[in-house]
Amino acid sequence: MTLAQRDLKHIWHPCSQMKDYETLPPIVIDHGSGVFLYDTDGKEYIDIVSSWWCNLFGHCNPKIGDAIKVQLDQLEHVIFANFTHEGAITLCEQLLDLIPAGLTKFNFSDNGSAAVECALKMAFQYQYQSGHKKKTRFMCLSDAYHGETIGALSVGAMDLYANIYKPMLMDTIAVNAPDCYRCAYGKQRDNCTCECFNHAETAFEHYGDTACAMIVEPLLQGSAGMRIYPPLYLKKLRKLCDHYGVLLIADEIATGFGRTGKMFAFDYAGISPDIMCLSKGLTGGYLPMSITVATDEIYNAFYADYKEGKAFMHSHTYSGNPLGCAAALAVQKIFREEDVLVRAGKRSTYLSKRLKETFADHPNVGEIRSIGLIHAIELVADKQSKRGFASDLRMGYQIYKRALVHGLLLRPLGNVIYFNPSLMITEEEIEEAIRRCVLAVEEVL
Repeated sequence: MTLAQRDLKHIWHPCSQMKDYETLPPIVIDHGSGVFLYDTDGKEYIDIVSSWWCNLFGHCNPKIGDAIKVQLDQLEHVIFANFTHEGAITLCEQLLDLIPAGLTKFNFSDNGSAAVECALKMAFQYQYQSGHKKKTRFMCLSDAYHGETIGALSVGAMDLYANIYKPMLMDTIAVNAPDCYRCAYGKQRDNCTCECFNHAETAFEHYGDTACAMIVEPLLQGSAGMRIYPPLYLKKLRKLCDHYGVLLIADEIATGFGRTGKMFAFDYAGISPDIMCLSKGLTGGYLPMSITVATDEIYNAFYADYKEGKAFMHSHTYSGNPLGCAAALAVQKIFREEDVLVRAGKRSTYLSKRLKETFADHPNVGEIRSIGLIHAIELVADKQSKRGFASDLRMGYQIYKRALVHGLLLRPLGNVIYFNPSLMITEEEIEEAIRRCVLAVEEVL
């Protein structure tokens, strides 16, 4: 029995229709190095999606691996209630210098969904304990994705993930999100005044008095198809939240740690959220860890004598795990010592230029959009009308399968294929990834 057959005998893979594995069995990876993965037959794959966007500095980065090895011989884990350790303390101190101003208190979890769940509970309890007991509902953008626990699904607005679970979910308010490629106002994302923000204004007029918090994926709606919108939208949203006393939660799980070209997407807007969720790149993709960061004002609403019952009774077994903290500290050291954002900025410019040269005149490429090293290629059946391919054609999935044949991991989002590589990718590796992508696209389209 092969390893793939043994896998299918027992393993239920995430976000997959397992029947598809009858014709595309799981690929068994043996080892990785930089942007490359190698299967048990020795075949090479360029991991251009950073293994679900978390692999920040390449596979088997020796600086991160060595830091974890050192920590492993010192302390693997300790209960984080009434106990702590130097790694967690130092990590918070270092992150404090990077995150938007005003965020000061760090609550640890182990994954992005858990960080969002923590943020929702924190916001709800803050409003309740601040005397705003009518503020119980959450707002989000349409086509949002914030994770797959029940609370996180509730503030997501993608039926692909949430539709069947709607009887279980909270009643939330979805605001029509910006869709700059198919702008209803005929504007361009680089020079508009966010006319589409009127949807948010209308929603707040109706629900602002009972809204607890608004959660957003800043500037980039990932699972919606790598939709990118202007920083001005966040600035307007900050003012609107302040006016109605609604907390603003930034889900920087996918956008944080240099993915958008700045350390955090909110940096483009020059404003701060009330709560921020971090994960993925936090540990460079090495170990599961997440952090929910809040302001002093929110923290102080929970600070009281025990008998008042105001404590945040939210816990996680692996909160502040020392191994995760060691990986995260190694990530921060790489950022400090290797001028990562400058280097990634140059690679981003190069990637944009080469993708546009390669695909700009393709009859089925509607738009090539980018923020930082994240680049999305929107595939359309008709370029003039911007009509996408019918979902039952699974066009992105067909290209994904062909790309695997050519050694490129190019997991699609519907009709959108994208590059979201390691921040350490080289120009030569970019060229090879584009070459393999072109082969896959040509063979399908």
